[in-house]
Amino acid sequence: MNFHQISTKASALAAISMALLFAAPASAHCDGVDGPVVKAAQQALDTGNVNRVLIWVQHTDEAQIKDAFRKTLEVRKLNPSARELADNYFFETLVRVHRAGEGAPYTGIKPAGRDLGPAIPAGDKALETGSVEPVVKLLTERVQKGLREQFNAVISKKNFNRDDVAAGREFIEAYVEYIHYVERLYEVTKEPAKGHYSEAGAHAHAD
Repeated sequence: MNFHQISTKASALAAISMALLFAAPASAHCDGVDGPVVKAAQQALDTGNVNRVLIWVQHTDEAQIKDAFRKTLEVRKLNPSARELADNYFFETLVRVHRAGEGAPYTGIKPAGRDLGPAIPAGDKALETGSVEPVVKLLTERVQKGLREQFNAVISKKNFNRDDVAAGREFIEAYVEYIHYVERLYEVTKEPAKGHYSEAGAHAHAD
């Protein structure tokens, strides 16, 4: 295999990997105390600039967020306890409206330090450093590992005794999972997915 072929394969795997970062169902981190939405809310309250958070909501929701922001600024002046309550009210309102705009349910503000897996932190870190290469490496390796595991599972069952129906069914089950896996990898490269995804669908197989 020459250098051009190797580069082409690497580019294709990188494309699949980047698509998976944005398309694969995963735990969103926009509803965490240490997530980007709450951080933006904290910055908005500290600076008095509501524009810091308006980018996180739909245009049609701006009035609601501006009203909540105004009320929060008024209440947080009263005393430390009122400030904390007002801030939490604003955080919850912003996250709820943001998630509704993306078609996702609001299930409360999650605590800081949740295990989000390797992909989300790597994606955020890449934006901080200006280099996407660690993300490409992480996801390329994950795609390769998953594809090889699915492929090997089929190969190991391929040469079954044709009179052994049970063994044949095991082969078919592995084959179907393998083909669906390949199909999903291909589908996510066709166009970026939008919005949030439920964790319930993260490990589901296509029918």
